[in-house]
Amino acid sequence: MASRAKEPLLIIGGGLIGLAVAYELAKRGRCVEILSRRRSEAAGFVAAGMLAPHAEGLTGNLLKLGQLSLDRIPQWVINIEQDSGINCGLKHCGIVVPFCTPEARDAHPTATFGNNLNRQELEIEVPGIAPQWQTGLLFNQDGQIDNRRRLMRALEKACVGLGVHFQEGVEVLDVLQNEKEFKGVKVRNAEGKLQLLPAKEAVLCSGAWSKQIFKAIPIVPVKGQMLSLQGPKNALKRILFGPGTYLVPREDGLIVIGATSEKKAGFQEGLTPSGQLQLHQGITALLPAANQWPQMERWWGFRPCSPDEGPLLGSSVLKGLWLATGHHRNGVLLAGITAELLAKSICKIKLSRKENELITQFRWNRFEQK
Repeated sequence: MASRAKEPLLIIGGGLIGLAVAYELAKRGRCVEILSRRRSEAAGFVAAGMLAPHAEGLTGNLLKLGQLSLDRIPQWVINIEQDSGINCGLKHCGIVVPFCTPEARDAHPTATFGNNLNRQELEIEVPGIAPQWQTGLLFNQDGQIDNRRRLMRALEKACVGLGVHFQEGVEVLDVLQNEKEFKGVKVRNAEGKLQLLPAKEAVLCSGAWSKQIFKAIPIVPVKGQMLSLQGPKNALKRILFGPGTYLVPREDGLIVIGATSEKKAGFQEGLTPSGQLQLHQGITALLPAANQWPQMERWWGFRPCSPDEGPLLGSSVLKGLWLATGHHRNGVLLAGITAELLAKSICKIKLSRKENELITQFRWNRFEQK
């Protein structure tokens, strides 16, 4: 038993989900090793950090999973901050979703979870909002976390403190298997050499690249372009979540703007004029004055998307290979609950009835079921 405890469980992917899962497993005493090609390309570094199951209008089991995660995020963040010494920038700032008509507002899938706003109240919550928006919903329970500048770094530091080993610059090329049993991975190391790394257990957390590593799962990349502006401090106190565009204000006045959703772009890197134009048109439609604020950064990333835009969680067709991928637009929101459910399952800790029902609903082969 002692020798087995020292065998590293591989985390395939060093993004937000991979770091979160590694952190939870290490907290439970597991020996963990993260294999990462280039952590800077991870979706967790390019996302806006919204915690928005209600503003997003999630439905069904994805809403239930998002709400469960939202409830547990405060304690999850406290633990990470204590273990890392880094403030993660969690803010319960609330999110405003504007609408042109009361009918459109009432048709929002999660309207019953929000507070109705008339035009006057909308202007108080979002000074300078464009005139076509006559009503809105305020979701006080939704918020944000500074994933790019704080959360990712905090998780990295917390993982190091718990003894997690990192292999950066390692590209996982394939999964090794024998008779439906996971045996390890084939990798290209930082020097370009091919290697076989044997292992008995691993968690696939490779985001948009997951299918390239494990062909059995239906994950495709969806490209997103973003930018940031430096607004006056406190110019925007709430997140403004419009159709196709959102504005996320940080404490220092930085405002993150996102995001395009380019389903046919594949892994085509780089910014495009059409994508940037779409973002600026979205800003004008929501908060016209913001287009006059200084531009800071522009970037892009790739979201991992499944056929129903929900994650793939839990065991896979291979014994020993676990899945934590396919989170699409909700990776930041679902990182904590994903890590908790995976860590409990791997460590054979009994799940609550609700947890078990949810992880079952997001099994990898649900698309084959009628």
